[in-house]
Amino acid sequence: MPDIVLATLNAKYAHASFGLRYLMANLGDLQARATLLEFEINQRVSDVLEAIVAAEPKIVGLGVYIWNVEPTTRLVADLKRLRPEITIVLGGPEVSYEPAEQLIVELADYTISGEADLTFARLCRELLGTARDSAYLPLLKTELRRSTKSKPSYLIAAELPQFTQLQLPYHLYSDTDLKQRVVYVEASRGCPFTCEFCLSALEIPVRQAQLDAFLAAMQSLFERGLRQFKFVDRTFNLNLRVSQAILEFFLERYEPGLFLHFEMIPDRFPDQLRETVKKFPAGTLQFEVGIQTFNDDVADLISRKQDNAVVERNLGFLQAQTGVHVHADLIVGLPGESLDSFGRGFDRLIAMQPEEIQVGILKRLRGTPIIRHDADWQMIYSHSAPYEVLQTRLMSYAEIQRMKRFARYWDLVANSGNFLQTTPLLWSDGSPFAAFLAFSDWLYEASHRTAGIALTRLAELVFHYLIEILQRDTATVATALWSDYQRGGRNDRPPFLREFIEPVSEKRLDRPAPRVLPRQQRRVEQ
Repeated sequence: MPDIVLATLNAKYAHASFGLRYLMANLGDLQARATLLEFEINQRVSDVLEAIVAAEPKIVGLGVYIWNVEPTTRLVADLKRLRPEITIVLGGPEVSYEPAEQLIVELADYTISGEADLTFARLCRELLGTARDSAYLPLLKTELRRSTKSKPSYLIAAELPQFTQLQLPYHLYSDTDLKQRVVYVEASRGCPFTCEFCLSALEIPVRQAQLDAFLAAMQSLFERGLRQFKFVDRTFNLNLRVSQAILEFFLERYEPGLFLHFEMIPDRFPDQLRETVKKFPAGTLQFEVGIQTFNDDVADLISRKQDNAVVERNLGFLQAQTGVHVHADLIVGLPGESLDSFGRGFDRLIAMQPEEIQVGILKRLRGTPIIRHDADWQMIYSHSAPYEVLQTRLMSYAEIQRMKRFARYWDLVANSGNFLQTTPLLWSDGSPFAAFLAFSDWLYEASHRTAGIALTRLAELVFHYLIEILQRDTATVATALWSDYQRGGRNDRPPFLREFIEPVSEKRLDRPAPRVLPRQQRRVEQ
């Protein structure tokens, strides 16, 4: 039985835990005494508890995030009741800030704030009695309030690791991980920017992985068959020498099915980087570009530096001259942003034609300086994770709720890739934002739900809205919807289209390509 269990509740099975693998890789000689257990947030806490107890560990390290803090709190409470002798160590961004206010921290024995790659191993050695070096200095621990507990909880501030100190974790991805799950990699940590809504604003030192060692690890993953790499670097194109080298590494190894995801600074695309990006075949690269707001006053208010004119030119270049799949982010509910202001920014972004627009609702992440605006802008956030904004001085609760539905329906209709030809029919020469908001309001009234809408039912609702409410040409709408419906390889004519569409031959010459790339990157106009 292992002495150490490393565990977390992932958002989905497909999301392999990068953080746990880093902790395991840096346990040194304790690796042989440790095991890694991954669960999902939709599993019953009782089943997770049973699996951990069955391992009979002495130490349980748990990764705590905004998406799993509530079930993990229940897990810790039950684990301490059932096996009080087990030492529970917490880590992760959710418990790294404002720990004294959190029940889960009070329940646990130790909480490590910050990047725990090295500190967790040190703590385990102290707890297991293997830190015998005479020069060893015990970790500094701060005792937190005891409340009803008989034993205190301790907080440990992790030392900030440099890549030269770290063992890379990529060999810990199993062959099953490489075939079935998202594989995360990183060439750097930290962010030089200070956007007040983001935890990266607190990680100003940008540290770069040793390039040769990193590329050797990527080569190993490639040789093992991995073709989809998701980089978690907050600013991949900050260091142009490194980003160029990594892109050229993959370009030299290109083969069909290769897919690379990067988070990019949207106003930083110099000529050399442009020329390299242009060489990749369509669908190979996905760039996530955080626009967040086009309102300059709001950007100044939240300490965000961005040249929007340059952003427009760069996104125009990506759209016109490359095959990059652009995923752009906007945030609803920032201090100083009204519904009209957000709508103008949305329309401006639509004109740049990114493949996806992620409409996010502002979250009050623990530790972020966005709280300094609470009084002036009357910011009210949910008490429960993920701590989304409920109301601001400029956006009422009702408007925020409308925008939550807008965001959900935009994902289902526009971002999904299921309605590529049909979506533009929802607006004409006016504001796409206003048009889609009106559709969103209608769709909610018609369906009374924002989830669990079957694709055929959603297509029928879109059809009726376009014909009955917007009075679009029936033949145009039916043709667009039928083309979109077939894109996923479906031949069955849905009942609402049968009178407008001729039966389809069993043999189709335009069947979609094999499912190699992620679904939303397989967007090919028919």
